[in-house]
Amino acid sequence: MLIVLIAAAVALAAIVVPLYFIARRAKAGKSVKKPLYAHIISFFAVFGLFGLGVLAQGAMAADEAAEAAATVAAATDWTKAIGYLGAALAVGLSGIASGIAVSSSASAAIGALAENDSTFGKSIVFVGLAEGMAIYGLLVAIIILLF
Repeated sequence: MLIVLIAAAVALAAIVVPLYFIARRAKAGKSVKKPLYAHIISFFAVFGLFGLGVLAQGAMAADEAAEAAATVAAATDWTKAIGYLGAALAVGLSGIASGIAVSSSASAAIGALAENDSTFGKSIVFVGLAEGMAIYGLLVAIIILLF
């Protein structure tokens, strides 16, 4: 935890300190073009280094998870696997169906709204019903995963 705080402080200093010098240079009436470009390049370099550090931590965590999964793989419960598959299908298929229904009903609602402004309240209900399918698929998936 301390290493993360120190790294964050160093990153913050690497971002803020050059901006102070750029501001002083601007007050003096000098050109800030080159220092600003250098600061932008250094910002992305620091950003890239921290990204590599995060990726390295993720790779180490993945190795540990793979070792843990290898020990558990012998005792795989197929009912859980089928439950996860069912939950994924419930969310995926209801999301696709909801997208198709919303695209059809929303375009019809916009067309009706263009002809008569008073149809907005009536037509938005049908768009909401189509969006409800995705929510129902999510609820089914949650129920499958809980039981």
